[in-house]
Amino acid sequence: MTDMITADLVDLDLSAGTKEAAARNLAARMAALGRVTDLEGFLDDVAAREAQMPTGLDGGIGIPHCRSAHVTEPTLAFGRSAAGIDFGAPDGPADLVFLIAAPAGADDAHLTILSALARRLMDPGFTAALRATADPEAASRLIGGQETPPAPVPDPAPAAGASSAAAGEAGADESAGARPEDTATAPAAASAGAAAGSTAPGNPAEAAGPADSAESPEEPGRGTTGAVRPFRIVAVTSCPTGIAHTYMAAESLENAGREAGVEVVVETQGSAGFTRLDPAVIAAADGVILAHDLPVREKERFAGKPTVDVGVKAGISRPAELVAEVRRKAESDGTPAGTGAPAPATASASGGTPVERAGEAGEGYGTKLRKWLMSGVSYMVPFVAAGGLLIALGFALGGYEVKAAPSVLDHFMWSQRAGWGALLFQIGGFAFGFLVPVLAGYIAYGMADRPGLVPGFVGGMIASATGAGFLGGLAAGLIAGGVVLTVQRVRIPPALRGIMPVVVIPLISSAITGFLMLVVIGKPIASAQKAMTDWLNGLTGTNAVLLGALLGLMMCFDLGGPVNKVAYTVGTAGIAVADPSDSAMKIMAAVMAAGMVPPLAMALATTVRGRLFTPTERENGKAAWVLGASFITEGAIPFAAADPLRVIPSSMVGGAVTGALSMSFGATLRAPHGGVFVVPLIGNPFLYLLAVLAGVCVTTGLVILLKGLRTPAPGDGGASGAGPAETAPEQRQPVAA
Repeated sequence: MTDMITADLVDLDLSAGTKEAAARNLAARMAALGRVTDLEGFLDDVAAREAQMPTGLDGGIGIPHCRSAHVTEPTLAFGRSAAGIDFGAPDGPADLVFLIAAPAGADDAHLTILSALARRLMDPGFTAALRATADPEAASRLIGGQETPPAPVPDPAPAAGASSAAAGEAGADESAGARPEDTATAPAAASAGAAAGSTAPGNPAEAAGPADSAESPEEPGRGTTGAVRPFRIVAVTSCPTGIAHTYMAAESLENAGREAGVEVVVETQGSAGFTRLDPAVIAAADGVILAHDLPVREKERFAGKPTVDVGVKAGISRPAELVAEVRRKAESDGTPAGTGAPAPATASASGGTPVERAGEAGEGYGTKLRKWLMSGVSYMVPFVAAGGLLIALGFALGGYEVKAAPSVLDHFMWSQRAGWGALLFQIGGFAFGFLVPVLAGYIAYGMADRPGLVPGFVGGMIASATGAGFLGGLAAGLIAGGVVLTVQRVRIPPALRGIMPVVVIPLISSAITGFLMLVVIGKPIASAQKAMTDWLNGLTGTNAVLLGALLGLMMCFDLGGPVNKVAYTVGTAGIAVADPSDSAMKIMAAVMAAGMVPPLAMALATTVRGRLFTPTERENGKAAWVLGASFITEGAIPFAAADPLRVIPSSMVGGAVTGALSMSFGATLRAPHGGVFVVPLIGNPFLYLLAVLAGVCVTTGLVILLKGLRTPAPGDGGASGAGPAETAPEQRQPVAA
């Protein structure tokens, strides 16, 4: 690590008052050495990473970090602040700030070295030495590993011959109050055993610790001396960039395990890839801790074991609590400590439903409900796009009479264009037949994981067959998920647990969901669906224009988020039939037209007034041309994330103008996606494109006006989002590569 940090990259009197200013100060040192080629672009990448999750850690540490195309080589800069800087840590400001910069294509070896620093930050002796030193050279040597910090005075610890079982019980009682400082004082024997996991050979001369983990074939859970072996935990840690939090959480969990007399073996899924845990180690584990901000790869390996599923920061800030929690789960699930026996594969044992695992602790029911519904919509959208485009192509090849064509199973004309049109139309119709079942199935999946799929699909198919449509699909998904969660709470004898996921849960939940959809709520929902369709078909004149404006506002409110998806679902629901009404096709046209406005407007704005945007935004603007033309509203997200108060309102105004004009022009659209590439399938295409152009011009003008009122402009040397006082003159100068 010696080539990653030098004395020139150390600031022991960091005077910045904000995390943005601190990052700029340290990044400027990197740029001065030629390790960062574009200071503003790199700072944008740092800010984007910070927006994903605060990088402050307990103990007065801030670790802003990112992978960036503007970094020439892995680099580390260190700053020490007397006043402290808020990086979002629960315990207050950070006085030790490490800025970690990795190239976009950094090799595994360098990232492994950076992970070693992350682990050292968990050593109180290391951080104490950094707070005490007065020499930048000494600090760089300490961080680079050329100097070793003085060892802390150990706290009184149990003798090496203490019973491992007793140590485990003490750890369970005291884990909630464990301190990071205490983890460094665990006996060396326990440390070595935990690092080796269950594969370390036992030493008969030692009566305690992980050395006793070797099991005899005759008595699972007992060591060669006959004592019950320690509780075993396997863990996975990961963070968005895989550079720092991943390895710091691993170190914290291992330390907490040693303190509690528990064996903890961690798989770090970082940027340098990951080495899979030995299947034998997983099989022998009594519990699982998943501390992650990215989806755990190959998660099915841990199915059926008591699991605690949290964000990666919880693995750093409260590892002892997690160790104690997984032990409590093992006890409540009926898994005998020290046996490695699997627990029933229920939602609670697997760490919650997919929505709960992706959310934050303490989320309200309304937030979860929105996520459940969005789970179904996100899985449904590809079916909508594929089916709708196939149907549209079928009309393009065979004309509107293609609807009356016989089945291609009975009659297919290879040499005629109409035959191919009928083929595409009928394939698209089959794809559309999955829309409601997929919507319902994956709403139930979001609530109850895989057990919710069967009753969800069954309920969705019933909704489709009874005419309940999308409203029925929403209801079926929620009912199916709720029934599965209820069934899973019932205490089941151990002998029946093996057939629960494949027989009992699908049988009971499908029967209940089907009964409710067929007998109780199916017909009322079908009536409501028909009434809503009739109302939309009856909209004319001013009402239609107002609806178009409302849909335009929704499409541009969160640029691909939940509100955008609601508007898109309204549009696609109307055309997801073999013979959509004229009103439904007008709504779909207004939805797509408005969704094209934000990225096209941002692209135009960066072209006509580029100095108002950062170099990174100007590069994003080039891609936004294609994204906007393809009806990918998310192409405007980078601009909205950097300047939401100007970009989002401007986009909403332009989207409303486009939606209203599209409805007033009577433009229609049979395809649910495609942007300008499906213009031949649009009714009144020239007026439709005029509506899009009008909205783009309105949004572009508003963005330029609002950004022009801000001083200084980013392209003129000012810091984006920072006042002039936060940027030293020398930091505004371009840095040579």
